[in-house]
Amino acid sequence: MINKEAVDLAKEIVELDIERDEKWENLAALAGDKAYELLRMIQNS
Repeated sequence: MINKEAVDLAKEIVELDIERDEKWENLAALAGDKAYELLRMIQNS
């Protein structure tokens, strides 16, 4: 049986994933075809 804490954590991960997708769309709108390059540059700094 899966406990409530695990279910809550799974829901939070799904919400974070949705938020990540929305932020990616915003970044892509702002940075265009350089969005992925910018993201990787920031991750590696």
